[in-house]
Amino acid sequence: MTVLTQGRAPRPTAVALGLFDGVHLGHQAVLRGAAAHRGEGLLPAVFTFSAPSVAYKQHRPVQYLYTDRQKQQRLAAMGMELIYSPQFPEIAPLTGEDFSARILRELMQAKVVVCGGDFRFGRNAAWGVEELVRLGQIHGYRVEVVPPVQLEGEQVSSRRIRQLLSQGQVDAAARLLGEDYRIGGVVEHGNQLGRTMGFPTLNQLFAPGQCAPRFGVYASLAYPEGRPMPAVTNIGIRPTIGDTSCPIGETYILDWEGSLYGREVDVALKQFLRPEQRFADVSALSRQLARDIAAARDYAAKNQQEEQP
Repeated sequence: MTVLTQGRAPRPTAVALGLFDGVHLGHQAVLRGAAAHRGEGLLPAVFTFSAPSVAYKQHRPVQYLYTDRQKQQRLAAMGMELIYSPQFPEIAPLTGEDFSARILRELMQAKVVVCGGDFRFGRNAAWGVEELVRLGQIHGYRVEVVPPVQLEGEQVSSRRIRQLLSQGQVDAAARLLGEDYRIGGVVEHGNQLGRTMGFPTLNQLFAPGQCAPRFGVYASLAYPEGRPMPAVTNIGIRPTIGDTSCPIGETYILDWEGSLYGREVDVALKQFLRPEQRFADVSALSRQLARDIAAARDYAAKNQQEEQP
């Protein structure tokens, strides 16, 4: 996938419009709509915004689900070949007419534009789908509106996924995402406390403005070398050792050894095990970590048996 940073699209495009912060089932329907025009010679493309640059959506504060790297990986997996992902303040002052002419017609060379029915654009999000259709008639692109995706009687949305994650319901969030919810990012050096207790962990910080799941311990799968390995992950601010910085994910991979510092590793959260808690001392914390690892091991063994024919 090519990330467009200057110039214009190399050929006419079918453009999916949206924030796509979770690339969930609803987003995927829009993306498939754009990808369907590949056979017409149109380049499947995405217009979105860099996730950290969007603090508000339609006048409401919002935390983004996935980092730009994670989002771009998922967009590529959906068949998108070109992405334009500017910082929100760069585009926010444009009127709807300017966005249509300068971004869609000139920069993206759009011939087809695909979006959801609630898509808003232009300064103060003052333009909607009806205006987009009218502007498309002027600027030479056709608009396709994708209906909302329903699952279990409820509309799939990033807001609902954030609610589920805040409750630790990662299995329910995965159904809306169409895959396991994952944390990612570069493995950072920590305070080595886990290593001294015999449980070396991968430390991955959540970025400011990023949605963090409910603080606590999860059975998980880590992908240190591209294949899933059973693991246990703690998400929180480590109250026992007095760390009150931004949330961090600490993952211990069962039966695996190796150094991953400086590498980007995905960790899929599978099941919430217990809330984060403060312990009297490091020894009590160490004993609980051993119990958490046993619980994660039991979860992995049970699910491996269920997946076997």
